[in-house]
Amino acid sequence: MSRQALEELKQQIPLLEYLQAQDWQPARHLNRGRWMGLCPLHADHKPSFLVDPGKSLFYCYGCGRGGDVIRFVELYHEVKFPQALALLHQWRGLAPLLLEAAGLYRMQLNRHGEAMAYLHQRGVRSPELIEHMRIGYAPGGCLRGWLAQLGHALPALRQAGLVTTAGYDAFIHRIVFPLEGNLYGRSISTSAPPHRFLPGAKGGLYSWQQVRHCPEVILVEGLFDYAALWEAGFRNVTCSLGTHLNARQFRQLCDASRTVYLTFDADSNGSGQQAAQCLSRSLRERGITARLVSLPEGHDPNSFFVSGGNAHEFHRLLEEACL
Repeated sequence: MSRQALEELKQQIPLLEYLQAQDWQPARHLNRGRWMGLCPLHADHKPSFLVDPGKSLFYCYGCGRGGDVIRFVELYHEVKFPQALALLHQWRGLAPLLLEAAGLYRMQLNRHGEAMAYLHQRGVRSPELIEHMRIGYAPGGCLRGWLAQLGHALPALRQAGLVTTAGYDAFIHRIVFPLEGNLYGRSISTSAPPHRFLPGAKGGLYSWQQVRHCPEVILVEGLFDYAALWEAGFRNVTCSLGTHLNARQFRQLCDASRTVYLTFDADSNGSGQQAAQCLSRSLRERGITARLVSLPEGHDPNSFFVSGGNAHEFHRLLEEACL
């Protein structure tokens, strides 16, 4: 990429805008339009991260690192220069596409009885929860034409992963959850792989902005686990979309003093609890209180509630959670 192209990319993605999209919040305003806040690159306890929006540069007085938006992406996502450029290009072009795709999927949800029946089977019943999670349904065969009418070219749809190389909708018969910079599709058919994401990173912890100030946070594996707890009244819940946390998700859990209740699946092979134990050790090394929640064997949070569990019983599990 030429120097001119690099400069154009940096002008199209202001550093402050990108930082705020990654949950960074300025703590105080300085002269000449500059901002100071906690550093997202290390465990910062007092604001040491300086951002100059006018120059689109940052510098941390704590860890001594600084640069432009490309350098920040390299450090924050722990990638090399070419991968950082790819992430920025994706972030710049993907957002409008995903918003419009998610909007169509939301319109489709109530039109398909099989989708609503699946949600009810998984314990997702309240319109408030469906609206909160912006849940939609991809029947297949309608997205490409819809986005084409909105002016999106087929190569862009292919690059985003919304359409296959053959030109067909990538998500077919899937409940769709919008994520940060991605979409997750859960198949309602047993003949297809259950889980599917678009290409790219899964982003940070799900709905993190709404729980980041809670002194106690419940961490679950899957979005249906999140849905079950949220509908049961637990609003301090977040989701890692699997047992393996990426670097950003781990930093989010460690960005303040809190207690994290690790509520991973009680798999018959013990894999969920093993992952929780490993994560709890890493959190404790960073000064975070981690408690392991023991669900009945063979259950995840979603099946716990679907099979008849209630909020009172889950509160008891939290109280019994071990260090």
